[in-house]
Amino acid sequence: MAVPESERFVLVPELARIMAVIPPLPEVTPESVAAIRARSDAAAALQPRPEVHALADHVVPGPGGGIPVRVYYPAAGDRLPALVFAHGGGWSICSIETHEGLCREIANRSGCAVVSVEYRLAPEHVFPAALEDFYAAAAWVVEQADLLGVDPDRVALGGDSAGANLAAVAGFMARDRGGPRFAFQLLAYPGLDALSERPATVAHADAPMLKRSTSQSMWQAYAAGADLRNPYLSPLYADDFTGLPPALIVAPQYDLNIDDAYAYADKVEEAGGRIRVLEVKGTTHGFLSYYARVPEASDALDHACRALRDAVGPDPRG
Repeated sequence: MAVPESERFVLVPELARIMAVIPPLPEVTPESVAAIRARSDAAAALQPRPEVHALADHVVPGPGGGIPVRVYYPAAGDRLPALVFAHGGGWSICSIETHEGLCREIANRSGCAVVSVEYRLAPEHVFPAALEDFYAAAAWVVEQADLLGVDPDRVALGGDSAGANLAAVAGFMARDRGGPRFAFQLLAYPGLDALSERPATVAHADAPMLKRSTSQSMWQAYAAGADLRNPYLSPLYADDFTGLPPALIVAPQYDLNIDDAYAYADKVEEAGGRIRVLEVKGTTHGFLSYYARVPEASDALDHACRALRDAVGPDPRG
């Protein structure tokens, strides 16, 4: 007899109640993606949107045309630290709008201006479109720091899920291309290995929120036939882990990617880098979005924002 999901994945009570009424994401196909996007948009519309000091919309020149970005300012100032943020959604769903509440909250808790990037989505735009858009936006933030009122020496990269994949890979890309030196990476449950067979990938294959079958469909939609071992797709296959920004990975206990997170951290540390994994017990993929309803999510977000704030440091002008 199969063991019920609720007994195999013992979530904290508040998150368990939420997951009990949210069906797992379906597999992404060209035929299903529009309906999945509509569902995600509807769910995100119910999330809180805390007040911020100010916000501004810009369009960044990109390799495939203009890239919309939205900047959330937690306070007035002309030398604020900044976090360039890539939303999750398997490279195929979600948007600036779906992650508006989370980005506002990160801005308020961290004291950073958060620059949320509307990168191109699969299956309409496949690898490396999303990555090139995110990297272009991150480089633009550094180049246009005076326009944005941020400190070019205190710009970090971040994201959740597929967005955290983009943020992680952008660190390699900046190193490889001689681009900006980013101050930090905040990576929430990143996708790091499209071909992972590590124990958690199997044990958590039908965990709440994100099933392995859905995750694989998202990788395939984004990769569109590209080699899944390409390190700009799956950074765990990189040959060189030196020269990356310091990082924090937020890893839910019941996530497909948690073993990959530890494997990635080991490689970065072996190469002399600084990286930490924050494992959050009783949680599952996507849990940070429920910071307003789940104490463990709020605590983890606090920890992540403190780490970000500590990494970008105070304004050197005093």
